[in-house]
Amino acid sequence: MNRLAVYCGSATPADPRYVDAARLVGRTLAERGIGLVYGGGRLGLMGAVADAALAAGGEVIGVIPRALVDAEVAHRGLTELHVVETMHERKAAFTDLSDGFVTLPGGTGTMDELWEAMSWAQLGYHAKPVGLLNVAGFYDGLLQFWATMGETGFVRAQHRPILIASDDLDALLARMAAYRPHETIFAMKAGKL
Repeated sequence: MNRLAVYCGSATPADPRYVDAARLVGRTLAERGIGLVYGGGRLGLMGAVADAALAAGGEVIGVIPRALVDAEVAHRGLTELHVVETMHERKAAFTDLSDGFVTLPGGTGTMDELWEAMSWAQLGYHAKPVGLLNVAGFYDGLLQFWATMGETGFVRAQHRPILIASDDLDALLARMAAYRPHETIFAMKAGKL
């Protein structure tokens, strides 16, 4: 994995564990020579992950919609800052520029990015690992929901491993590096769907 897209919130929660986790991710990726691709913001967890990667000498590529640049939330000290017109372009750029995805805690935008990365993997638009760092149990409910979708048959057994989750960053990155793509929906015949 040469570059990973990191999805996370632009908010700064009161609980310091979330910012600490973002800093750990940025620093760890830089130390391992893995470039960071992220939302291009300077605030919240986004700013923390970018600043930590930069401080550790890492490559940091931001992808941000013009409307957010105009709102003065863009990080101006990155290796590269790509300004796009729409959120669709932003997410496509994340996929094009990275070799996988790591999701940290965040809100609606973070969930949109995570679910699209998983959906695109399931369908066959990409064959990249989708990781979830479950900081302080933040994603326990989501992981239970993912299991429930599988148990009820809305997520096929071969697609359940798409979401790679751990509360330990080293373990998560190791599992992502070992990821082997599954049979995609695009490759399936109607009888298997």
